[in-house]
Amino acid sequence: MTPAPIREADLHALADGRLESLRRAEVEAWLALRPEEQARVAAWRVQNATLARAYGAVLEEPVPARLLEAARPPRRSSRWALAAAVAGLGLGAVAGFVARGVVESQPQPPAPVAALPHVAAVAHAVYAPEVRHPVEVGADQEAHLAAWLSKRLGATLRPPRLGEAGFDLVGGRLLPGDTGPVAQFMYQNARGQRLTLYVRRDAPDSGQTAFRHAQEGSVGVFWWIDGGMGYALSGELPRDELLRLANVAYHQLNQ
Repeated sequence: MTPAPIREADLHALADGRLESLRRAEVEAWLALRPEEQARVAAWRVQNATLARAYGAVLEEPVPARLLEAARPPRRSSRWALAAAVAGLGLGAVAGFVARGVVESQPQPPAPVAALPHVAAVAHAVYAPEVRHPVEVGADQEAHLAAWLSKRLGATLRPPRLGEAGFDLVGGRLLPGDTGPVAQFMYQNARGQRLTLYVRRDAPDSGQTAFRHAQEGSVGVFWWIDGGMGYALSGELPRDELLRLANVAYHQLNQ
């Protein structure tokens, strides 16, 4: 039988974990050929996780007696309606925080550079969980990987070596960016935790290479601009540890 067309509702159901196995396989096969749609689904998953952490406990809180007495329909429905209302009120604020990402106390860079941490975090969320195909070219072909991505981006690229910091290169891949191709390098430690370094060209260079921090749901990002290149290191790690790794990557890139 011909699979049913993939609709927006299917993508939302996949992000919410509500697809049965056969339909999930069909949707994932469709997404495998469409990186932009993969990024949308990954962004929804990040937002879902943020909302769950922020408001999931609301469903477990007792409803005040005065509200139960006045509520209609009966108590069970009232509890869920109240929780939904509270979560709804918070949705705009939380979604805004997830989308904004960059710490507000830092000066805001010009667009599209301001979007760098967000798209890097989304790319991390898409590929870091992959078991069979986390990268296009593995670390065993590092020289080929560096040459291929350098040619596609039109700039000399080489993946930083983070082994002394506990993370070994898994490999890398080519991604579509808003102004052209983008490179992503992936690293993994002995515990299976992964980092991704997102690299793009044509980033306006202000002459400042200071790190900026962004938090996109559970994914932390340290990013910087240097010599017309934009770099973003993403991972689900404590901020101090991610900063330490960003410093190692920065120094490796500038050797």
